Amino acid sequence: MISSDAKVLLIYTGGTIGMVENIETGALEAFDFSHLKSNVPEMKRLRFSVDTYLFDPPIDSSEVNLHNWIAMAKVVENNYDKYDGFVILHGTDTMSYTASVLSFMFENLTKPVILTGSQLPIGKLRTDGKENLITALEIAADKYEDGRPVVPELCVYMQNLLMRGNRTTKINADNFSAFNSPNYAYLAEAGLNIKYHDKFILNPDYDKPVCFNYELDNNVAILKLFPGIQPSLVEAVLTMPGLRGVVLETFGSGNALRDYWFIDLLDTALKNGIVVVNVTQCLYGNVEMHRYGTGQHLERLGVVSGHDITTEAALTKLMSLLGNNKEYDDIRHLMSISLRGEMS
Repeated sequence: MISSDAKVLLIYTGGTIGMVENIETGALEAFDFSHLKSNVPEMKRLRFSVDTYLFDPPIDSSEVNLHNWIAMAKVVENNYDKYDGFVILHGTDTMSYTASVLSFMFENLTKPVILTGSQLPIGKLRTDGKENLITALEIAADKYEDGRPVVPELCVYMQNLLMRGNRTTKINADNFSAFNSPNYAYLAEAGLNIKYHDKFILNPDYDKPVCFNYELDNNVAILKLFPGIQPSLVEAVLTMPGLRGVVLETFGSGNALRDYWFIDLLDTALKNGIVVVNVTQCLYGNVEMHRYGTGQHLERLGVVSGHDITTEAALTKLMSLLGNNKEYDDIRHLMSISLRGEMS
């Protein structure tokens, strides 16, 4: 399904895939991106055109911020009509955050935008970077006979798996299989051939243009509950100056403590216009606040159910909705429904 006239833009933002080991310190450091093609001669055998765009200096993914996300989105927008697909090389540590936020910044995406990277630098003998890069490029170039892309959405490709970007989370720092899509099926699996699971892939409206939304608000926080959590910690988070949204990581199917001080702090925050979204700390499963009494009181207070959304997607979705100045009730409603396939 790869067309010989396909054009893909490879965007290097940084990450382990483009690093070399400093012989003296043992630390990984960025190297000249022009070395990439010399380390991946297989790129010359691709049956389509690949151009490159380099972020200079490269971004360490642990330092990625809103300005970097906007810059990445701008590169895609500025080149959207010139290419059939895009591959973004990115560090794995925050790849799920970037994939999630870009999915909300791109509305009605009609072309593939694939994030990939590696656990070992591209120059290492056992690197996973070569396969990740080559296959991500092929997926970005894949089109049907009518010219439409096979995967017109924001994805993460790592270790033979193509996943919806806003459904992913990093689960392993040591293995090549670093990412998973806990509550949604894989979009494709790469073996001897690339097997696409069409019924799970988003279908955009090709009669409408893609919209790029750049307004983000980072006056948000993640509050992870744990047994014995101190009132002072919860108060410090919920009374942060300028706070507008909170991702509340609860137990099991959305349960939380019922101590009076916790309920009072949460109730005050909600009455002050702070949007609170309930997500589970469990890797798999769904928030169902009505199931137990410890979840029902959150629902009565006005906490929004995040259903099976990941923490990364919930946080970046809040940033996007708050940045676009939606009304409080609208944000609460939009956080409870799927906008880009981020929840079931």
